[in-house]
Amino acid sequence: MSNRREFLRFLAGSPLLGALPGGFPALAQALAQTGDFTLTSAAQALNVFEFEAAARKVLPPAHWGYIASGVDNDESLQANLQGFSHYQVRARRLVDVSRIDLSTEIFGTTWETPIVLCPIGSTKIANHEGELAVGKAAQAKKTLQIISTQASYPVEQITAARGGPVWFQLYTTNNFDATRTMLKRAEAAGCPVVAVTVDTPAGRNTETQTRLRRLDTRDCASCHTGNNGGSPPKPMFDGINMDGVGLTSPSLTWDFVKRMKDATTMKVVLKGIETREDAQLCVEHGVDGIIVSNHGGRAHSSGRATIDCLPEVVQGVNGRMPVIVDGGFRRGTDIFKALALGATAVGVGRPYMWGLATFGQPGVERVLDILRRELTLIMGQCGTRSLKEIGQSSIVRV
Repeated sequence: MSNRREFLRFLAGSPLLGALPGGFPALAQALAQTGDFTLTSAAQALNVFEFEAAARKVLPPAHWGYIASGVDNDESLQANLQGFSHYQVRARRLVDVSRIDLSTEIFGTTWETPIVLCPIGSTKIANHEGELAVGKAAQAKKTLQIISTQASYPVEQITAARGGPVWFQLYTTNNFDATRTMLKRAEAAGCPVVAVTVDTPAGRNTETQTRLRRLDTRDCASCHTGNNGGSPPKPMFDGINMDGVGLTSPSLTWDFVKRMKDATTMKVVLKGIETREDAQLCVEHGVDGIIVSNHGGRAHSSGRATIDCLPEVVQGVNGRMPVIVDGGFRRGTDIFKALALGATAVGVGRPYMWGLATFGQPGVERVLDILRRELTLIMGQCGTRSLKEIGQSSIVRV
């Protein structure tokens, strides 16, 4: 067919849909990207895929590549998206669902929804307000925000914009003095939790990002280069001698957890745990919480979805600490499935960046509204009036 959108609509009602990689999520994404409708306000978006299509139009290739890239052939990124098809939701009837409670408690703080805004560095590439706009949206929607070591703005400014504390994501660095300095700074800014990224010990191969950077005709040095050449350090490194300091360390071991706990009063959460064995070791070493993550498919090419890693991590923890999961969440049903598998909360990253790129704070807020509404709808269909009522019986693996 000459009309791509008409073909995709035909496909939506065809048995051929089952053969499409990624199934319906891939189809919804393709429909959103056909380009025959342009969002003029955040409120017009029907789903997060429409924000993705809009963001791709407004961002330059290098910036889009940074947001969109996985590693190698993007196997893990695609696995995250497709993993939700391994689970089906079991609808229940004749339950009073006139009131749905989405609230969840993490470390003594109650949040209105189980949706978490994951840490993403350099958000200023999407919108000049970056994490400040995200923080304002998080405050407006009573949503937990985790900021990155590589944030475009300092933690103090983000906290002020949000009007409350945020969690701080930490890249361990290869210099503990630098690490300790950042920990103390985050503490002083009121951060109650540090989420330590442990999934990139020896770097990564972000081919999609590099490929799209080739297509960018701009001179990146005009805005991405410091006074002495090279990329300028992010604000969290202000006052730290960065000579020889790298973001990660290939020699990191479990001894680092003890050093962290000795160096900070913040709760220590490990981000990047994917197996039962490591979950059990988290318990043994006094970790306070886990984020099941493969860095949005940007850490490695295991080809394994985080939603498929979640059950064994939950089993390894056995209720002794909160478990958050991120990676590929695009629908309220995706979030519901993770909660049914035992997640305490669910992190989203790229969707709010798409909203940020297109409409700033209102875009982020609309992304959160869409996901919250979709989660509320599927909870009602399943007769689950609160997160505590969502369990293993709510889904079936196929």
